[in-house]
Amino acid sequence: MRAGYDVVARNWRCRHGEIDLVALDPDGVVVVCEVKTRSSTAFGSPADAVTATKQRRLRQLAARWLADTRQRGTRMRPVRFDVAGVMENRSGELHIEMLHDAF
Repeated sequence: MRAGYDVVARNWRCRHGEIDLVALDPDGVVVVCEVKTRSSTAFGSPADAVTATKQRRLRQLAARWLADTRQRGTRMRPVRFDVAGVMENRSGELHIEMLHDAF
């Protein structure tokens, strides 16, 4: 939000799955953001957990979200998929790495 994003949905769910965050960036682009949290990189970075299967599901969910929330007469907006990788260190501090246009 400090970067000028307007969060329009958190943990949006339908019978096909869940989108962690949907926001509008300052340019009006719809941003679908997957949030992955890890306490170590033993199994890769948080972004590594967003597999091709997960990407495909997020695209389908985004299409559903857009269809469900689009108002008549409103223009279509571009859509971007971001990944927020959250790492927690031993002292509990969080480090967030944003991957814009991740896929």
